[in-house]
Amino acid sequence: MVRLTAKAIENLKPAAVRREIPDTGCRGLYAIIQPTGKKGWAVRYRFEGVSKKLTLDSALTLAAARQAATAALRELERGNDPAALKFEAQEAAEAASADRERDTVQRLADQFIEQYAKKKTRKNSWRQTEHVFHDIVLPAWPGRTVHDIARRDIRELVERVAEDRPVMANRTLAVLSKFFNWLCQRDVIPASPCVGVARPAEEHARERVLDDAEIHRLWLACEAIGGAAGSCIKLLLLTGQRRGEIAHLKWDEVKGNLLELPGARMKGKQTHIVPLSTQAAAIIESLPRIGDYVFGESPVTHFHRIKQQLDAHMGKTAPWVVHDLRRTAASGMARIGIAVPTIEKTLAHRSGTFRGIVGTYQRHTFVPEMTVALQRWADHVAHVVGGKPAEVVSLGARR
Repeated sequence: MVRLTAKAIENLKPAAVRREIPDTGCRGLYAIIQPTGKKGWAVRYRFEGVSKKLTLDSALTLAAARQAATAALRELERGNDPAALKFEAQEAAEAASADRERDTVQRLADQFIEQYAKKKTRKNSWRQTEHVFHDIVLPAWPGRTVHDIARRDIRELVERVAEDRPVMANRTLAVLSKFFNWLCQRDVIPASPCVGVARPAEEHARERVLDDAEIHRLWLACEAIGGAAGSCIKLLLLTGQRRGEIAHLKWDEVKGNLLELPGARMKGKQTHIVPLSTQAAAIIESLPRIGDYVFGESPVTHFHRIKQQLDAHMGKTAPWVVHDLRRTAASGMARIGIAVPTIEKTLAHRSGTFRGIVGTYQRHTFVPEMTVALQRWADHVAHVVGGKPAEVVSLGARR
């Protein structure tokens, strides 16, 4: 037996058989050299009367091997089997590694979309969530686990998006905040890395309202493109409802000269009654019944293409978006003297006049007032576009 040195280890030569050289400098430690020349370490000991061996990392230096052997023998003195402890530690590490691999951002994002976004948010919302993950987050973090994501990662991602899409950067941060909070609630991670990350861009409420001249040009553009798209845009302007609420309108939601929009399709999750002006009723009456939807066999979609067509016919005008028609209707009704509470009821707003205790106890439907308001607004639009109010149409006649 010799006291091993680093130089002696370096000079060990392989033999025809595996060799174990004991180290007198550390009880139980052996240097191992294979016939191939590969070197390693082992600790030999007895546990409960049985001879055992603990294999150490072959990359350890002599000093590190002695420290590892000393630590193992201390465990032996405490009544623990060093080899069993190593096996248990390896199993725990493998399990932890498997858990981490299972907790990839992609896998958990898919779960979040299916189990939370699609079930608890409106269609437009979960589609935006899906877009944020598939087009922004996952390409930036391929193969990463949620345990690897730190606040710095969140900040760098949203700041990168904000360079050319500031509003989308805010939406990305909002989606990630909900995602990581959801993971916290499910005990996947202990804390959200989004905490403390500021929104990268300031947002201002849109104020765009089409003036009467633009309404005139828009109406002519709707007639030029015609079909379901043109009719849908006209109804959005005349009713002041949200895009999805009109685009997905079904025949069974048309109740005579009223629309009864189900709560499942409303932002506020409550059924909403919308009186139809004679102009709006005439538009619906003119549409062929070729499916469950008022505008055909499927809802109106691809509004970006519809907008491009409208812009081409409207000519040069200030930038606007389809949602501005809702604001145009609200502003227009106010301009012709409609009371604010009636406008808010027409638009199904639950804030403003009807927030808090007023909204809780106010149960007047406002249908008579909304009927007058929407007819006056439609008559104004008809005047602007140079036409006359349509004759009263009974939508119940065809059913």
